[in-house]
Amino acid sequence: MESKDLDDRIISTGKNFFSCIQGEKPTLFNKNRWVGKVMDWCMRNEDFRLQLFRFVDVFPCLRTNEMLTSHIREYFSGENHDIPAVLKWGAQSSGLAGAIGATILNKVIKTNIEEMARQFIVGEQTRDALKNIGKLRDQGFAFVVDVLGEATVSEQEADTYVATYLELLQALQQAQGDWRPLGNGASGPDWGHAPKINVSVKPSAFYSQTKPQNFEGSVATITARISQVYERVIALGGFLCIDMESSKYKDITLEVFRRLRLRYRDYPHLGVVLQAYLTATDKDLDELLAWAQAQKLPISIRLVKGAYWDYETVLARQNGWPSPVYTVKAQSDAAFERHAATILQHHAFCHLACGSHNIRSIAATMEIARQLGVPEERYEFQVLYGMAEPVRKGLLEVAGRIRLYCPYGEMIPGMAYLVRRLLENTANESFLRQSFAEETEIARLLEDPQRTAERQASAQPLNASEQPPLPVFCNEPAVDFTVAAQRQAFADAIARVRSRLGQTYPLFIDGKEVKTEELLPSTNPADPAQLVGEVCLAGVKELEQAIAAAKRAFPAWRDTPAEQRADYLFKAAEAARARVFDLAAWQVLEIGKQWDQAYADVTEAIDFLDYYAREMIRLGGAKKLGSAPGEENRYSYEPRGVAAVISPWNFPLAISCGMAAAAIVAGNSVVFKPSGLTPVIGHQLVELFTAAGLPAGVFNYLPGRGSEIGDPLVEHAEVSLIAFTGSMEVGLRIVEKAARVQPGQRHVKRVIAEMGGKNAIIIDDDADLDEAVPHVLYSAFGFQGQKCSACSRVIVVDAVYDHFVERLVEAAKSLKIGPAEDPANYMGPVADAAAQEKILEYIELAGREGKILYRSRVPNTGFYVPLTIVANILPEHRIAQEEVFGPLLAVMRAEDFNQALEWANGTRFALTGALFSRSPAHLEQARREFRVGNLYLNRNCVGALVERQPFGGAAMSGLGTKAGGPDYLLHFMDPRTVTENTMRRGFAPEDA
Repeated sequence: MESKDLDDRIISTGKNFFSCIQGEKPTLFNKNRWVGKVMDWCMRNEDFRLQLFRFVDVFPCLRTNEMLTSHIREYFSGENHDIPAVLKWGAQSSGLAGAIGATILNKVIKTNIEEMARQFIVGEQTRDALKNIGKLRDQGFAFVVDVLGEATVSEQEADTYVATYLELLQALQQAQGDWRPLGNGASGPDWGHAPKINVSVKPSAFYSQTKPQNFEGSVATITARISQVYERVIALGGFLCIDMESSKYKDITLEVFRRLRLRYRDYPHLGVVLQAYLTATDKDLDELLAWAQAQKLPISIRLVKGAYWDYETVLARQNGWPSPVYTVKAQSDAAFERHAATILQHHAFCHLACGSHNIRSIAATMEIARQLGVPEERYEFQVLYGMAEPVRKGLLEVAGRIRLYCPYGEMIPGMAYLVRRLLENTANESFLRQSFAEETEIARLLEDPQRTAERQASAQPLNASEQPPLPVFCNEPAVDFTVAAQRQAFADAIARVRSRLGQTYPLFIDGKEVKTEELLPSTNPADPAQLVGEVCLAGVKELEQAIAAAKRAFPAWRDTPAEQRADYLFKAAEAARARVFDLAAWQVLEIGKQWDQAYADVTEAIDFLDYYAREMIRLGGAKKLGSAPGEENRYSYEPRGVAAVISPWNFPLAISCGMAAAAIVAGNSVVFKPSGLTPVIGHQLVELFTAAGLPAGVFNYLPGRGSEIGDPLVEHAEVSLIAFTGSMEVGLRIVEKAARVQPGQRHVKRVIAEMGGKNAIIIDDDADLDEAVPHVLYSAFGFQGQKCSACSRVIVVDAVYDHFVERLVEAAKSLKIGPAEDPANYMGPVADAAAQEKILEYIELAGREGKILYRSRVPNTGFYVPLTIVANILPEHRIAQEEVFGPLLAVMRAEDFNQALEWANGTRFALTGALFSRSPAHLEQARREFRVGNLYLNRNCVGALVERQPFGGAAMSGLGTKAGGPDYLLHFMDPRTVTENTMRRGFAPEDA
């Protein structure tokens, strides 16, 4: 509905708005105050901006003067510079140095940051919040209160969140009797139609286990809990708005809103937030309006731009997803005007709350409403408490109906909100920054955002660079369960796989299926009576046949150009992509892997195929060495021969595929022995390589008992290479067996072994526990702790031990345990009865060595073991030293960070480790001294990605190889140097 006339009126209204606030600045940009000076410095110094916001994030956790002093030094001073003068403002006049000067500086910085936080938070305590709300109402502003602290990691915290709202509503009920209605009325609602009490809720905070793959369970639980709050709101005659968080929860939020609106049809005061920066909002808005109209239900929409842009864009890039948000700010602004117009066109049943500080957006809403003849009671304006004071003042004068969004609660959870606000206000494209800090031309600020977006797009240089013949490697996108089609595709795949259970799978030798009489059954660990499939078992006879076939295939395969060998891997990757959900579903049923992790196993296999193919192309050609005249030196690699690939059951496709693909693309032929617990998944490698057209004999599938064919495979004279992933005990046995030269053996056998770990996560005294707790749980109990990279020790610095452990245990109690088919279950069964028995023995040992803090209940059917957390564990205990390979987590209490690091390094393993800390000094110390193959800082210690995080350990965790890394293929080949004398009768070619 944009027209030249409408745009002219929007610009005119915007100019009038600017005129009425001329000369005023928001507190945030007032350079006469500390916060204004600091924001000014942030906008001129990107490094300082980053460090300041990180410091603000950690600030509430700095409980002692020593912690505050060290963090100020670590964040803001370095070898070549002192603490910036802007931070010292207010303390410089003391003229004191040393400890006293540091104390004064600490106090000044602490006071200033707390003052800055209070500017954005209406109150930490109910009394303070009510006092400030009363002042706002006296000034003519309505309010909507939002309780800070949406990061709930346990059901206990979710219950606390509900209780906080109920207590807040009780206090608001007692206070509202003293509030005169806003507008002209002497009594009744504000402006004659709006409830005085207005609260906003974050839906994910009502259920600690909210996740898109469990869509129905998440929606049902959140709806039930929000109902407790909403019923109280209804009793008070108030208004409830359901806030929109990250796009991960968008569809859950919209469905919760629909269900609540239907459940309480007769009460109209329920709203939901839509974010204009989401590219899906056009569709979501149309569907929501159509639904409301069909249901004959009035609704309310708070329209905002969105506050998670950085998070959304980074997450999308990390996972290989399309960006869910517009990447050009002007596109979001244009979308906001488009959505506002759509809502106003439906004002008969949809109320609009225009949530923006952008004067162009505000003016557009006003003029569109005026053009459509929208009654004033059908729309209002909302701005954030503590921000854009001139804008809210101007709105009060020109519109009258303005509501302030007022965060309420403690400072620690409030810091995440504060950092979002600071990022928003100091971003280059922030309207407030451009308007009040940089004083951009008003004409530019009021330009039609669609025109701005087109102008910016036309100014972008065209990328005329030639694309490389082979695109650079990119990880396969992760599954996105926020997409309904992907959730459904997974459920459909499980149904398809179920229909194919019970089949028999033959051996695959020399390109042919080979059947044997003896069969190995593979069952569902969640239901051992359910047969997943049977595989033919190989004996020594079949082993000899497979090795002979591999030996015959080797010469031709060795001489196949590297590019052609790589092409087979590319074709196998395409075959896997075409059936990615089915391949994942097999893992759910055969080994009990959760949906997201089963899918990740398949994408890792695809990544190995794609990455190793590219690596072999890189390594395949001979490279010239040296520059001396008269000679030519060429360096190249050649394969070793027959490779034995012995794979584990815990990553039954990814690791199997990775080892086999590396051996194959390097030019070796493979005899593949899958785990006896996942032989059906192992057979899928046959299907993938067959689909790729791999020549006969290059890949041979040979399931069999380790006791019968394991040693003969390793010791066979024709096997020159063994790639193994599994336990330390078996790995060391393979190393020992391979070291013995057999009669007729012509190679020194090479062993590539990735073995176990006793991995530790350190929780520092300044760690973000909202992040640390769920990451520790995922590291320890994801896939039942059955990963060589899993966390089995969490070492907690004394200062935060009690608080961390309390939250950890409560979070663990909130996890559901059951079959992996049900996405509501966090943890499933362990691999088999032997694993179950072994882990239960370790749990009993843990009870003797320490104190069991939590031992979960488990289903009666299936190979389940309790999720167990044990405390009072010391480095000398067996539980702190031996790999358990199950859901048993030892909690260790360290005096300080140095002791925690010493303990983390105090085992014979060196695979993975992690540290949660916001101390730059401790993070750097960990980089130097935390002796593991894969170290993760401020994230979980599992889930390494091909190319980005090459995986493998040292010490007793492995032989130093890095799967998915740039030197992995070198272990499957031998280097060769060829030197030619190019001198002939005293002359040599010039380019030699």
